[in-house]
Amino acid sequence: MFSTSQEDLQICATLFLALAFLSLSFHVAQRPSTLPGFSLIRFYIHPYNQTYLLRFVSHLRQKIKTPHRKSRSTQVLISAPMEEESLPQKRRLPRLNKFALACALLASTNSILLGYDIGVMSGAALFIRENLKLSSVEVEILVGSLNVFSLIGSLASGKTSDLIGRRYTIVLAAATFFIGALLMGLAPSYPYLISGRMVAGVGVGYSLMIAPVYTAEVSPAVTRGFLTSLPEVFINVGILLGYVVNLSLSGLPSRYNWRLMLGLAAVPAVGIAAGVMFMPESPRWLVMKGRVDEAKRVLRRTSTSDQEAEIRLDEISAAATQDTPSPAGDGVWRELLCPSRALRRILVAAIGINFFMQASGNDAVVYYTPLVFKAAGVHNRKGLMGVTVIMGITKTMFVLISALFLDHYGRRPLLLLGTTGMAVSLAGLGLGSKFLEHRAQKPMWAIALCVVGVCADVSFFSIGLGPITWVYSSEIFPTRLRAQGTAIAVSVNRLVSGVVSMTFLTVSEKISFGGTFFVLAGVMVVATVYFYFLLPETSGKSLEEIGELFEDQEDRIARGGK
Repeated sequence: MFSTSQEDLQICATLFLALAFLSLSFHVAQRPSTLPGFSLIRFYIHPYNQTYLLRFVSHLRQKIKTPHRKSRSTQVLISAPMEEESLPQKRRLPRLNKFALACALLASTNSILLGYDIGVMSGAALFIRENLKLSSVEVEILVGSLNVFSLIGSLASGKTSDLIGRRYTIVLAAATFFIGALLMGLAPSYPYLISGRMVAGVGVGYSLMIAPVYTAEVSPAVTRGFLTSLPEVFINVGILLGYVVNLSLSGLPSRYNWRLMLGLAAVPAVGIAAGVMFMPESPRWLVMKGRVDEAKRVLRRTSTSDQEAEIRLDEISAAATQDTPSPAGDGVWRELLCPSRALRRILVAAIGINFFMQASGNDAVVYYTPLVFKAAGVHNRKGLMGVTVIMGITKTMFVLISALFLDHYGRRPLLLLGTTGMAVSLAGLGLGSKFLEHRAQKPMWAIALCVVGVCADVSFFSIGLGPITWVYSSEIFPTRLRAQGTAIAVSVNRLVSGVVSMTFLTVSEKISFGGTFFVLAGVMVVATVYFYFLLPETSGKSLEEIGELFEDQEDRIARGGK
């Protein structure tokens, strides 16, 4: 009945979902005090929308089966004979490797831990402040301490993963967070609560670095963008899970509900540690340790054919031979601290994208969403928790869209779209907040503008900076430098996140929420310019080929290239 191309379907699906969250946002703004937690389901089961939903789901299934691909290391898939009947005059696209997908899913579930903490802390902070009689500064220290101490885990994760392997580092991250979650859930006072967040922060630092690195190293180039963006997908799933737990437990007495909210984080940590034991080790780490036969077996399971596995193994072995690290790893740090021109460009790209990811204020906006909405005129406690659930669904929906289309459209277009959209959204949020600051009667259009502005901001973050930061950081470093190079970039990420989280309320009290959002909008304008000029496209390249993108003619001559 319909005659549409895949591009038409993608555009229609994106517009449809955008209209969905906009309509929900307006509904929340108009009736915040009577918001039922999951009434949004009515929108999706409306008969008028069922045709579009079915078509969208069908297209997503087709997208997973036939991702976009351009890598040299997978050219064998074009020329190799295929048992199935091929389309005339058309090139068949490779299917997503199920074993690689399973490995990426297991590794990425580690990111649920950070997402859950971000989501649950946004609501728990209200009850902790009420129960323990905390000031705004104490709340900022409580929220930001986890991010600051995740810096320790991020810095240590590179060396740790090179010593004990990527897989056991994931187990270590889950175990550390498990201990921190128990300490938080059983905390009798503010100091004990801070100590629990410190321990949990170290685990978060480990998990944020190791999940995308492992996924990038085990994934074929053709689907690396989709698979490496899964950690951000699971962060958003964790945020949504935290929002749902907040909504479910908000009716309990404040001396119990926040302890349950924080303590329940120990449950997924146990499941993650157990599931990781079924994962193989990273083939690139195995080659670095001289265990080539084991690496070959892993590559055969994560590749579409034996021939592709051989090509990937040759590329990894050649890269490992060119830069053999010293046993103590001192050469790695020396090279990172005194980099060549090509490595300097890589560091500028990796550190820059991690800096702007947190300088965007997204974590702080999510942490303090109830306070932002409260200032906008939404005062009902159930309504505040319900609005955060809507925002969590929006974030998860859009990061999934980005992950599915990341390999098709490339990193740069989605990244630039995301930062531009965030700049506009934050400016609108600042405008609405500024207007509400000076009005005793809160006009509905200004409240709606704030709600839509927050939802649009987190949505554009989920399209661009959210998933692409982890993808980009984990794929641009050479194999020998990847773990510790990524650790440096993630450490900057966590440091900036901690600073923003621990100063957001103080700054907002000085210049108002509206002024803060205008500043963040300006930061996103600078980020857009930065990314446009300094971040090349990496989509479709193997990890060993990406380094060439950051070299100039002199660098190629120096290493004997053409």
